[in-house]
Amino acid sequence: MSKLKTSPMSATLGDHLRNMPQYLLPQRLLTRLIYWAARIRTPWFKDTLIRLFVRHFRVNLLEALEPDLHAYPDFNAFFTRALKPGARPFVPSDRVVCCPVDGAVSQAGTADADTLLQAKGRTFSLTGLLGGDAERAQPFQGGTFATLYLSPRDYHRIHLPLTGQLREMVHIPGKLYSVSPLTTRMVPRLFARNERVVTLFDTPAGPMALVLVGAINVASIETVWAGAITPPLGTTIRHWNYPLQGDGAVRLDKGAEMGRFNMGSTVILLFGPGAVRWDREMQPDATVRMGQRLGKAFIAKR
Repeated sequence: MSKLKTSPMSATLGDHLRNMPQYLLPQRLLTRLIYWAARIRTPWFKDTLIRLFVRHFRVNLLEALEPDLHAYPDFNAFFTRALKPGARPFVPSDRVVCCPVDGAVSQAGTADADTLLQAKGRTFSLTGLLGGDAERAQPFQGGTFATLYLSPRDYHRIHLPLTGQLREMVHIPGKLYSVSPLTTRMVPRLFARNERVVTLFDTPAGPMALVLVGAINVASIETVWAGAITPPLGTTIRHWNYPLQGDGAVRLDKGAEMGRFNMGSTVILLFGPGAVRWDREMQPDATVRMGQRLGKAFIAKR
């Protein structure tokens, strides 16, 4: 697992040139156009778009609940497609943290107080990631974190790593930089600058945060209890509190869907100090699949 390193990173001229468009592109305009195009229902257009996408990204349709491309009403429905039952089994034990998504490990390790590792030579603030609220960030300082990158070809629904009771959700507007491995290496404080939706849960291992980070072309982020959080993209932080019982309470079993990206992005998983120990396989660039074991959870004392 990664340890915090702040030595200068080595970036080539080619890296800088490839990353330069991040600062020049009209991020919000492009994202709105993607939102519109992904929902066009004209058969020839959406079928062509889906076929080209499947071919270019080598999408495995054998896992899809609906393998017929023509059955999807638009590209977004295909992109957020469901998997066949049993395609991603979860380990049922509360002592095992399972992966919430298909993707790859960007970084995983232990926070240095309020500092998280973004990439070699790049760090960012835990408090900044969670919207600048020190009280919200305090339970996770010095805890474990895992940053999981979803490529375009991956399954894009997000599931609960442990059974959880939702306490709070926060929408934090921001930039829409790409979250590709190149941009993660090059853009300072990327995950604390991009738009994101923070969800906070109580779990058998104590407090848990799932942070859904937006990016360019991520035209919408949804949760199962509130629907689409974006759009609108907005300019001010919004937050919602949830009761533990009665109307409005949200409790999700381990493995249950909690949200989805309408186009691909990144999920950051946070636990408190001593709550989780990641497995040795949690190394940068390691491929992960939703439901697989990521580490051991230690049951919180009541």
